[in-house]
Amino acid sequence: MDDDGLLLSIGELARRSGLPVRTIRFWSDIGVLPPAERTEGGRRLYDAAGVAQLELIVTLRELGLGLPEVRRVLAGQASVADVAAVHLEALDAQIRTLRLRRGVLAAVIKRAADGKEMAMMNTLARLSVAERRQIIDDFTDEVFAGLDPSPARFARWSAGPDLPDDPSPEQVEAWIELVGLAGAPDFRQRIRQTAEVGIAIQDGRWLVDDRRAQEAAEEASRRGIRPDSPEGAQVLEAILAGTAGSQQRGTLLAQLEAATDPRIERYWQLTAIITGRQPFSSQAQPALKWLAAALRAQLEQGR
Repeated sequence: MDDDGLLLSIGELARRSGLPVRTIRFWSDIGVLPPAERTEGGRRLYDAAGVAQLELIVTLRELGLGLPEVRRVLAGQASVADVAAVHLEALDAQIRTLRLRRGVLAAVIKRAADGKEMAMMNTLARLSVAERRQIIDDFTDEVFAGLDPSPARFARWSAGPDLPDDPSPEQVEAWIELVGLAGAPDFRQRIRQTAEVGIAIQDGRWLVDDRRAQEAAEEASRRGIRPDSPEGAQVLEAILAGTAGSQQRGTLLAQLEAATDPRIERYWQLTAIITGRQPFSSQAQPALKWLAAALRAQLEQGR
């Protein structure tokens, strides 16, 4: 305003600002925009400082600040920068949530999800980052409870995946499948068995020499020797030398079948999709599968 001495009625202030009279009256009633003075009839009048304060209020509201925050700024209890920083953090969280929901909707469109899948996707969209993280933490806590005090041994598992802020439909689908795997009791038992095998190998307590067994099984597979053939049985006996008794061999077969469960490989494939990293792959898998098949054939023939 050019004339600092000019006083405006609430109607004139509304016309100048483009705001409804009822909005200005409400802000005035709650003390955010007090009038400079009143007429004898009680009409509110606003001066140049009031106009400037109204412009500030409008700006803060357009930034998304609530009236309590606006009041704190006007009262000098907080700076605009302080309040904006807090609000920016809240907006970032909202944006992450919206991006996740967008990914969920895109996945629904792509998959034509049924009612059950839709319910799972809806649950996923409402989970916070911490809640999604807790799903994986609960999985690893149950699987590895009491097995080993060193987190380094199971670092790949404990660093389980989380969705990015702006997930693709493929990443949403992968997360849903991964959560289904992680929640399956028999899959958790498989992972625990695999972990126990890993501990036994590292501690030298496995029933066979793992390096020698892997090399022999790899060579047999490379040469095209069938696990259930007589020649395969000879390779197996060379590997199992010193491992007597069907009970011990049955235990070994259970361990091998746990370690070669295709769901474990699928877990790492899903993790790679979610994180965008290369999937973890065990080079020992083909040899372990050959060894498991040979041992299974031997035990079945011995029944």
